Amino acid sequence: MLRPVGGGREWQADPDALRPATPEERLSAGVRAVNARTRTRTVDLARPPAPVPDCEVCARLAERRRDARARYDGSAETDANVLLRRHLWQDHDVTT
Repeated sequence: MLRPVGGGREWQADPDALRPATPEERLSAGVRAVNARTRTRTVDLARPPAPVPDCEVCARLAERRRDARARYDGSAETDANVLLRRHLWQDHDVTT
C-alpha cells in the first residue's frame, strides 16, 4: 500500500514496479500538498474556534479556555485555542 506525501488516499502497487522517489519528485509532491492545504484550510486567528457538539475532547478544551479567560490568563487561553484547532483539524476535519 502506498500513500501520497502529505497524506491522502492509499493505493496498491506491485512491489517490483516501485522505485524511490527522486529528490525533485519528493519536493514537488510536498509543495503540492502544502499548497492544497493552504487553499482549503484558511484560518481566522482573530476568532476563537468553536467546539463540535457532543465531543468530549472539544468540551474539555473549551472548558480549559473558559477557565483561562476567567483567570485573565491570555497565554493559557491561546494554548487552549491552539489545542482545540489542532483537535478540530485532526479529528473532525474542521478548519476554524
